[in-house]
Amino acid sequence: MTCDTIGGVWQYSLELIRALAPHGVEVALATMGQPPDDSQIQQAQRLANAQLHVGDFKLEWQSSPWVDVARAGDWLMQIASRFKPDVIHLNGYAHASLPWGRPVLVVGHSCVLSWWQAVKGRPAGEQWAQYKVAVARGLACADTVVAPSRTMLLELERLYGPLGNVRVIHNARSRMQFRPAPKEEFIFSAGRLWDEGKNIAALRAVADEVEWPIYVAGPRSLEEPDPPAGQGLKELGILDEQTLASWMGRAAIYALPAYYEPFGLTALEAAMSGCALVLGDIDSLREIWGDAAAYVPPHDARELAFAIRYLQRDERTRRTLAAKAFSRALAYRPDRMSKEYLQTYDNIIRHKSPQPIGITPRTPRLGEPGGPIVWTKSA
Repeated sequence: MTCDTIGGVWQYSLELIRALAPHGVEVALATMGQPPDDSQIQQAQRLANAQLHVGDFKLEWQSSPWVDVARAGDWLMQIASRFKPDVIHLNGYAHASLPWGRPVLVVGHSCVLSWWQAVKGRPAGEQWAQYKVAVARGLACADTVVAPSRTMLLELERLYGPLGNVRVIHNARSRMQFRPAPKEEFIFSAGRLWDEGKNIAALRAVADEVEWPIYVAGPRSLEEPDPPAGQGLKELGILDEQTLASWMGRAAIYALPAYYEPFGLTALEAAMSGCALVLGDIDSLREIWGDAAAYVPPHDARELAFAIRYLQRDERTRRTLAAKAFSRALAYRPDRMSKEYLQTYDNIIRHKSPQPIGITPRTPRLGEPGGPIVWTKSA
C-alpha cells in the first residue's frame, strides 16, 4: 500500500490497516513525499500487521516530479519483490502502470485537475498535461478504481475517460479517539492552511465578524507571509492526534467552507466529536452529510458569517445539527470500510492470476511535453 504523509491519506491508510488486522491481512506501507515525522512513525509502529517503508521521492502532483516518480517505481517494485503481496493498493495513480504481476487497486482520493476546476474555476493549464497522461494511464491499468465518494468517482471519469471496474468505499474513522466533551464557545477548523481548496482564508475573513474565537489547526507553507492581525482567528499549528481530538471534543462548531473536499475526513472527526458542522456547499460534502450540516457557498464570506452567528446564538439548532452529524458519522465505521475493501480485494484476486513481478522500471522518457510515461526494462 502506498501513501503520503501530508494529508488525510495517511490517517485513512492507518485506519484501514488497523481494521484489516483481525482478518489476518499484513501490509507493506510505503510512504513517498514528505517523510513521516516522529509521531507518525510511532503511529505506524503500533500497527502489528504493518511494515513501514519510507521513500524520499516527490509525489506525482508536485513540481517536476517525473524522474522521482520513476525512481519511486523502482523502489516500490523492490519492496514488492521481497514482500510478495497478493494485492497492490495504490493511493496514487502513476505507479499503477508498473508490471506488478498482481491485481492492482487504485484509490482516487483527489486529483490536481478536479482540484483546479473546483478552486480556480477553470481547467488546469498545459503544465499539467503530462500529469493528466500519467493519471489516465494509471487508471486504465488498474483492475479496480475506488473513490471515497460518488462525486469523486464521477470527476475521475469526466476528466480521464471511462473507467472499468469501479466502486465507492467511504472513508472511516475510529471513535476510540474522537468523542464529545463538554462544549465551549469557539469554532474550530483543521487542514492545510496553504491549500486553497480548504478555504481557510474565508474563516480568516469572518473571524472578526463573529462572536466566538476561531481556532485553526494545520501546517502553513514556509513561503506564506505572516497572517494579518485579527482578534478572532488563532492558528494552532500542527497538532498530534490526541491534542486535535481534544480541541474537536470541546468545540461547539466545526467550520470547513471548502471549495474542494472529495470526502472530508476532518469533518467526520468533528462530527464524531459532537460538533455542529458548517461546510462548503459542494456536491461531495452534501453527498456525505445530507441534512446533517449547514452549508454555505465557499465564495460567500457573508453567508459563512451569518451561518456561524446563527448557530452561536441558537443553541437548540446547534445541538440538533450536532446530533444529526454524530448519528450520520456512525455509518462511517472502520469495520464497514475494511469489509468493503476485503470484498474488493477478493474479487480482483479471483479474476486475475498472479504473474511474476515485472522487471524494475527505469526513468520515464521525457522527450515530449505531456508525453506518456514509458517504463523500460533494465539492461
